[in-house]
Amino acid sequence: MLKGFKDFLLRGNVVDLAVAVVIGAAFTALVTSFTTSFLRPLIGLLAGGGTNGGSFEVNKQLFTYGAFINALITFLLTATVVYFAVVLPMKTIAERRKRGEEAGPVAPTQVELLVEIRDLLRSQQGRGPGTDPSGPGTTVLPGQL
Repeated sequence: MLKGFKDFLLRGNVVDLAVAVVIGAAFTALVTSFTTSFLRPLIGLLAGGGTNGGSFEVNKQLFTYGAFINALITFLLTATVVYFAVVLPMKTIAERRKRGEEAGPVAPTQVELLVEIRDLLRSQQGRGPGTDPSGPGTTVLPGQL
């Protein structure tokens, strides 16, 4: 059970995802700090909202529209960076692959697939991966030199 968990954790996708989450959280904190430190006072200055960064009161209820504008700007900045740093480059790469300008992942050959199928069938039948003295998976198939 622990070996399976270790294999899961060490797969490339999980590590990439963890890095993306950490970088995303750090970037969000940076944008939030920027909007809180610079934009909220600017919104308050322009809107005359004082320390709340743009607000008004109706029947003793405080409406802080400056906080909403601040959150909206934070969202727009984060979405813009994600689009231009992640989405657009991935879209460009996908279009290049579709046009044939950039090679995609290399697919295994038919011989490699047949050797893998043979070895899997042998392992399911309780035999070793191969009986060839040169090693498992090295049997020469017809048409292979």
